[in-house]
Amino acid sequence: MLVTSRSYAEYEAMFDLKELPDSVLDCCAGGAGFTAEAAARGVDAIAADPAYELDHPELVDSVRRSLPATSGIIGEHEGSFVWHWYGSPERKDQYRIEAADRFLQDVAAAPERYVAAGLPDLPFGDRRFELVLCSHLLFTWADKYDRDWHEVALRELIRVSNAEVRIFPLVLQGAGEPIPWLQELLDSLEGVTHEIRKVPYEFQVGANEMLVITRT
Repeated sequence: MLVTSRSYAEYEAMFDLKELPDSVLDCCAGGAGFTAEAAARGVDAIAADPAYELDHPELVDSVRRSLPATSGIIGEHEGSFVWHWYGSPERKDQYRIEAADRFLQDVAAAPERYVAAGLPDLPFGDRRFELVLCSHLLFTWADKYDRDWHEVALRELIRVSNAEVRIFPLVLQGAGEPIPWLQELLDSLEGVTHEIRKVPYEFQVGANEMLVITRT
């Protein structure tokens, strides 16, 4: 199991975060530094990921091993990535290293913020969080998880949100193909509105939009 790290700056751009509400869930968070940084800003921030079941040495090892591992997908699909946001591969690597350090420090200092859980079953009450974020799971892995799984997972994210769910990106990992059943799935949801919104982040070509679901 590899636990990918992403920085707070990447989250700001991927989810177009102008400001944070009182409570935020990051699901599934991996080794991201977002929760640590959000908590430092006074937010009730929780991260959820099945990887948090690992004991601390295994988690540290998994996070460290993930840092070079992501280069594999990029190398296999070199023409499907652009560098205008990061500037260079070295800058991307620096973001990830800093995020991993931030995560590992915080999970050791405040383990209560890191809940071993994953979609489609989350151990949180209805409307627990003002904002729910999900990056690089839904839709990214639509070749592994089918439409039915996505529908159950989306409904679970909506259940634990009191206001808004944001999901990024909306294309398959690798070459970045669109999701053929995305609109049909969104139209099947009740009690919410949805919007596909451009964000100021693009690394995978065409992956520059997030899904915003708002409870009505």
